[in-house]
Amino acid sequence: QVQLVESGGGLVQAGGSLRLSCAASGNILSLTLFRINSVGWYRQAPGKQRELVAVVSRDGTANYADDVKGRFTISRDNAKNTVDLQMNSLKSEDTAVYYCKSENYWGQGTQVTVSS
Repeated sequence: QVQLVESGGGLVQAGGSLRLSCAASGNILSLTLFRINSVGWYRQAPGKQRELVAVVSRDGTANYADDVKGRFTISRDNAKNTVDLQMNSLKSEDTAVYYCKSENYWGQGTQVTVSS
């Protein structure tokens, strides 16, 4: 199975930016599956359900939740087995633990805190 590790979270002021990265590791089969499957970034704020933020397909096609469109950009580098989430113009309501997901596998999450 693939292992996913998120990084890049932290504390930032409203209006600022962060770049999250999801790095995949595993055997050849699991990494091949990572490269050909869609990968999503999700987030979960305290007391709320986990929600999809953005997803990128094998060919790089991206889709976004309405409230992050125009502010977040998801991208993948299959040579490095990574999927990044560039987050700009951050708002306090973006505060959450951010997770990446590939197939049915999740990373451990990275905390993003936006101070107003």
